[in-house]
Amino acid sequence: MRTLDWAVIAAYFVAVLVTGLVVGRGQRGAADYFLGRHGLPWWAIMFSIVATETSALTVISIPGIAARGDLTFLQLTFGYVVGRIGVAALLLPGYFHGTQETAYQRLEHRFGPLARRAASAVFLITRALGDGVRVFATAIPLAIITHWSVPVGILATAVVTILYTWAGGLRAVVWVDVVQLGFYVLGGVATLAVALHLAGGAASLTRALDAGKLTMIDPAVSFATTYTLWGGLLGGALLSAASHGTDHLLVQRLLAARDLPAARRALVGSGFFVVLQFALFLMVGTSLWLAGAARPELAGDAIYPTFVVEHLPPGLSGLVIAAILAAAMSTVASSLNSLSSATTHDFYAPLTGRRDETHLLRVGRWLTLVWAGVLVGGAMLFRDRDTPVVVLALSIASLTYGALLGTYILGGWWRRARERDAIVAIVAGVVVMTPVVLGWPSRALAGLAWPWYVPLGTLITAAVGVASSVIWRSRDKAEA
Repeated sequence: MRTLDWAVIAAYFVAVLVTGLVVGRGQRGAADYFLGRHGLPWWAIMFSIVATETSALTVISIPGIAARGDLTFLQLTFGYVVGRIGVAALLLPGYFHGTQETAYQRLEHRFGPLARRAASAVFLITRALGDGVRVFATAIPLAIITHWSVPVGILATAVVTILYTWAGGLRAVVWVDVVQLGFYVLGGVATLAVALHLAGGAASLTRALDAGKLTMIDPAVSFATTYTLWGGLLGGALLSAASHGTDHLLVQRLLAARDLPAARRALVGSGFFVVLQFALFLMVGTSLWLAGAARPELAGDAIYPTFVVEHLPPGLSGLVIAAILAAAMSTVASSLNSLSSATTHDFYAPLTGRRDETHLLRVGRWLTLVWAGVLVGGAMLFRDRDTPVVVLALSIASLTYGALLGTYILGGWWRRARERDAIVAIVAGVVVMTPVVLGWPSRALAGLAWPWYVPLGTLITAAVGVASSVIWRSRDKAEA
């Protein structure tokens, strides 16, 4: 790293911190801190959704996937668009009936408070596990650049992120996301241009075509092949429906919109933007392969950061690295705010009876620090360096996304279901999917590709909920 690169990184971090602290100042209560007082424009929310769900995982892992393989990962994003359209049409209207602080308050309206807390607990556990991976991912490029140890990189990244998240709340997180998204997309474009130039220009893409590196569609009907058209459409649709319709990390942003039409524009627009963004970073990976940067000794997640350090000119290299780190921090910041929000509104407020906005703001800030400690601790314990972090994070999310989405489907389309049925369904969905996704206590369905995890979990959860309602109904009639 050269002096100019360090100067650019330092200036960028200062700019991000100042932006976050300035736009987030003047917090008067929990509604400000967690939902931006429902005053954020739809386009800012759209860009924040994109930055939050892809950020470090996209920038680090997706180029590595294409460099080692082809473009078939893009099929998953086609399903993302389908899933978001479904959420916008079917789930979003319910979130704008009355005042809702979290995604799981809706389950309380349908089933009861225990169902709300069960779903929120599932969210908290999954988000903590998945974002431990994401915090670890932020330290990968930092370790490559500075030669610091991964734990030191984790702590350095966490400290900067906590500062503006603790002070500015969701409003600061969203506006910083907008800035960061622009920079890391610009960094991807710059890297693509430099790599293609080193490979001999756009004409070199014929080599990628001949080698099968530009294959985008795999029409095979297979539950074992990771990226296929049908797996992408169905698995991607249900994964997106679960993440954007039941995961408070992303639903929180939609609740911050001014009204339902604005939330719908933000949600559907983010789906189309994500397709373009994934296409960009997949092509970055292909160009790195053409330029000879996908060296066998490098882990897939290290290919892009290593190329940035070794081949981009001074200044531009620093800007791209800063954008990678800042984009990674945007996801961590979003997680901290949403974890604190769910804990405050789904557990602390109803269990203590405290509803004062100023008091909940103080509690929310302290809980932000608590969850920061949890995420940093999880990242420190993470040891798997071989699997791409994007696959790890999505696999962990898939463990419970099916349970959450299946519960929402149960509540919307099976009127006989009661609170006990919803809780039984959630627990069953998580328990059954644990050996499938995590291989604990033993591996089940070892050949099943991870895009099918959410469809399977959704089916199991909804089926158990329906069966539970039928059994209890029959038992109640017999007792009567």
